[in-house]
Amino acid sequence: MASTMRSLMADPSRYLLSFRVFLAKSTEHQCMQEFVERQLPGVLASIGNEKPAINILSVGGGAGEIDLQILSAVQARYPGVTINNEVVEPSAEQILKYKERVAATSNLENVKFTWHKETAYEYESRMNAEKKSKKWDFIHMIQMLYYVKDVPATIRYFHSLLEGQAKLLIIVVSENSGWETLWKKYGSSLPLDDLCTYVSSADIKRMLDSAGLKYQLHELPSNMDITSCFTEGDADGELLLDFLTETCNFSKTAPPELKHQIMEELKKPGCSEKRNGKVLFNNNLSAIVIEP
Repeated sequence: MASTMRSLMADPSRYLLSFRVFLAKSTEHQCMQEFVERQLPGVLASIGNEKPAINILSVGGGAGEIDLQILSAVQARYPGVTINNEVVEPSAEQILKYKERVAATSNLENVKFTWHKETAYEYESRMNAEKKSKKWDFIHMIQMLYYVKDVPATIRYFHSLLEGQAKLLIIVVSENSGWETLWKKYGSSLPLDDLCTYVSSADIKRMLDSAGLKYQLHELPSNMDITSCFTEGDADGELLLDFLTETCNFSKTAPPELKHQIMEELKKPGCSEKRNGKVLFNNNLSAIVIEP
């Protein structure tokens, strides 16, 4: 019987719904916030030395929640310095939310925002067509490399835009996460097509090592409460399953045997731990800071 499974990325509104449930049920943003507060100041220490303005490129900036925390850290390190913050983000809905967030945030007088509604690849193509190669003091690509067709080429291109003292920050799921276990085992059975790639810190490290690039790695512990995934018909649980498998309406369209295998896998120690009656999925992230 042919499967009717299709990629979650093929339904942008369902993707955003599942992404919001994921953020609500996970410590994703909290662990990034902790990284921004504790580790990022050290990373930023050299990027703006004696510069009249600091140029920051956010690739896949989403709704701007983490971006604004990063900007706050840059402002704290370089008080009063002008910051040019350009955002590459393909979702009009996310850009709108980002703009609303900026409008509701104080202390951004010295930050100039520019939004580009395009993918990383479209940005690169446009810059090449316009024969521009603007240089940046800080580029960050947070949880977005799953959605580019050629990960090594994307990293190479944005790395080539770094100024001499600049840094490129990549955040992806850790090779020590439940994602890695789930993806390596079942990725080939899921409808990924070319809209989404399974990539973890292990893959990024291999790419950087083969390119001879210097980097530091920071592990960011995180979890996600997936207890509701095991309650048949639970709306949040079904959206989380969609997000975990990158499959639209996974629980309704997956072949019964595959669904059974994945549900069992999600309970195992390689993916999750049981704590206080909850099933907590290992959502660990890795922050990789790359030198010019």
